[in-house]
Order: sequence, then structure tokens, then C-alpha cells
Amino acid sequence: MKITKMETFVVPPRWLFLKVETDEGIVGWGEPIVEGKAHTVKAAVEELSEYLIGKDPLNIEDHWQVMYRGGFYRGGAILMSAIAGIDQALWDIKGKYHNAPIHQLMGGACRDKIKVYSWIGGDRPADVGAAALHAHAEGFTAIKMNATEELQYVDSYAKIDQVLERVAAVRGAAGAHMGIGIDFHGRVHKPMAKILAKELEAFRPMFIEEPVLPENNEALREIANATSIPIATGERMFSRWEFKKLLADGYVDIIQPDVSHAGGITECKKIASMAEAYDVALAPHCPLGPIALAACLQVDATCHNAFIQEQSLGIHYNKGNDLLDYLKDSSVFAYTNGFVSIPAGPGLGIEIDEAHVRKMAEIGHNWSNPLWRHQDGSVAEW
Repeated sequence: MKITKMETFVVPPRWLFLKVETDEGIVGWGEPIVEGKAHTVKAAVEELSEYLIGKDPLNIEDHWQVMYRGGFYRGGAILMSAIAGIDQALWDIKGKYHNAPIHQLMGGACRDKIKVYSWIGGDRPADVGAAALHAHAEGFTAIKMNATEELQYVDSYAKIDQVLERVAAVRGAAGAHMGIGIDFHGRVHKPMAKILAKELEAFRPMFIEEPVLPENNEALREIANATSIPIATGERMFSRWEFKKLLADGYVDIIQPDVSHAGGITECKKIASMAEAYDVALAPHCPLGPIALAACLQVDATCHNAFIQEQSLGIHYNKGNDLLDYLKDSSVFAYTNGFVSIPAGPGLGIEIDEAHVRKMAEIGHNWSNPLWRHQDGSVAEW
């Protein structure tokens, strides 16, 4: 079998899909995307395709190593996301070739379903209490919210109080046992992160996410010493070599690699296994589309330390197009009592509605994240 064609589709709301075709008629789908840099990743995929066209798609490990090691410059968000989407598509082909879900080709499943959480609150969280109540009514047992708007390195306690009021509203609406993930989104610098982490303990969060940017991971030691709340991070880390020091330092409790950013299924499985050796949990990052979610679930199925899965249904980014719109059978992602079943069909276990993909690709998108500034005019972290 040979790869004959690789085609990309920039589709709303902010995604990039990849279709890989073979001379035996088996097709694989992937989702190589950096939010806000779709066209840049598209170019990287096209460059990598020059090597892959004519190759046997089943030799996934060798292709991964060539894509990663074959260039003098390697790693980073763009290249690793391009590799990730290609890797997903190759695994999809391999599963369809063997008429088996991907997880069966990776040792088999150690679970048949996994807990999911629902996003509440957008970039500027406001009425999160009502949103938490709605999620609870929909059967979710866990939610995640943005903790804060922009914060200066050292900011006012008024902004700390605003965060506490929001979390209190969620806890009051959703009850004592709803899991609450609180995303600092890298907006918080070390001085304020220590204060927030300590103040939030009273609400018993499920975790705090990205309390500082990954380039400041050394600060996790001080934050971990200031709180008993589990610390999650990793969505902006792109390979096992970046996770190596984070795990060895011992100040993270949950890692969140993104299967569309961190080298795909092949690499994220290795990262998860590394984390298991350090007794660290796995909760893959996935505010993306249906292909990315399906890839996450195939990894989750094989990883004992996976405990919860992010998903983007109804997220504030998905205006006009949601992840189920691109599937022929949306029931594959039916959420029941806060869980989703691991897709059991061949490959990724989903069937993409190619006609809808092509229709939406004619519209495309040029999504970029907001640019925020502090009151003094300096650029703020989004």
C-alpha cells in the first residue's frame, strides 16, 4: 500500500483537517492545527508530504522518526502539530487496514469509557453559575472554567476576590461534589498564582490548570508548596523531551498533552507512559474538533493513568460550527452520565462527512486569539 495524496481543509470554527489517501482506497483523517496558525501548519504538512507520498502508510514509527529527526531544526508548536495530524491519519489508515480500532493495535483497551468535562465560561467569565447548573442538568459530573481575566505580575486583591466569587457561584450551583477544573490559562504570573492557588483551596477544585506558562515551570515548585490542589499543565508542551524535566521535578499531578499538538497518537502514548512511571495522571487537552477528540479517546483507552477527557461540544469558540457537524454519525460521541464510550469502529472509530468538510472549506477561517492589554498599555497574556 502506498500514500497517493494528502489534502488539507481549513474549516470553521478554527480547525485544519487532513485527508490522506492510498492506492488501495483506504483513507485516513487527521487534525493538524495550531489555533490561530492554521495556514502555517497547512504549509508544514505540505512540506512533510513531499517525503510521505509514495511511502507505505503502515510504517508509522519510522515515518514519525523521519518527520521528527529528518530535519536539522525540530520540535515546536508548528512542526509537532503537523506531525500530529499526519500521525493520526496514518493510525486511522492502519486501523481500517486491519479492521480494528486503533487502541486494539496498541495493546488493547484498559477501559471502555472515560469521564468527560464540559467547558463553562469564556475568555471573560461572567455568569458561570448558571452555566455550571446547565452542565449538571446535562449529566456532566465535571466542568472547567477560566479562572481569571488578565492579571499583571502583581495585581489587586479585588481581582482575586472576583475569581473566588466566580468559583463560589459554580460550587453553589453545581453542588459539593461536581469536579471543577480551574484554568489559569497562563494569564497568571508567579506572584499572583501563589495567592490564587492558596485561596482556591476552600472550594476543593479538581485541579488548577497552567498556573504559570510552561516556560516558567520552575515556579511550580513554589506553587505546589503553597497548595494541596492538584496541578495540571502540558497543553503547550510538544514532546516527551519537554515533559521529561517536568515529570522529573515532581511538581505536576496531571499532564495535558494535546494529541493534535504533541506529535499525535504515537508521541502522546509515550508521554502518557512516562507520566505513569511518575504516578502522574493524564487528561489530554482537546478544545478542538472531532478528529482530535477521537484520537484522544484512542489514547485514553490504552493508558491506565487517563482519568478525564476534555471535549469542545458547545465551547464558546465553536460559533456556527460544532464538532458533531462534521460527523456522519454523531452518536459516537454520546455523553452518558458524564462519560463517553471509547469508539469501537475501525481506525479512529468515526466517519467524517467529507461533503460537509469540503463545503465548509470553501468558507474557511482566519481565526486568531484576542490581543489583550493592561490598563497601562502593556501586552497581557491571553
